[in-house]
Amino acid sequence: MKACFTYLSVILLAITAIVACNTGKLTYSSEESEIFNDTSGDTVAISNDSLEYEIIIIEPGFDTWLHSVARPEGYYSQHFLENRNWIYVTNWNQRVLEPFRYDPDLYTLQIDYDPNIDYGYEVNYKLYNYFIYFQRKYNQRLAGFIPRI
Repeated sequence: MKACFTYLSVILLAITAIVACNTGKLTYSSEESEIFNDTSGDTVAISNDSLEYEIIIIEPGFDTWLHSVARPEGYYSQHFLENRNWIYVTNWNQRVLEPFRYDPDLYTLQIDYDPNIDYGYEVNYKLYNYFIYFQRKYNQRLAGFIPRI
């Protein structure tokens, strides 16, 4: 009886491991897939005039994705966005410095992001969503968690 229980436990553990491996895959809606395949140019400017800070994102489909797929403004707290952005920026900048390991066409310029500066909600919201868009479109992982919407 004890041997039967042990075998049953091993089988359940194996099934759990197989299911856990499959849950890490991203799924895209048909709308999101269409946006990723869009080749027309989008330019999104993210700025905070009081800090004289600006980011310009030239990425086909990002503006459409931001307004149709991404969570609306106010969904995330500014604290959450700042924490995630700091993680993403740190990993992004590391990849810029390693062009032989990471695609230099994807990681072209470093991002100057200081976690001690309050860039405001809009800057953090758009930057965070760009990182989510980028990771989903190019199948990249800038952190240990899966970029979900």
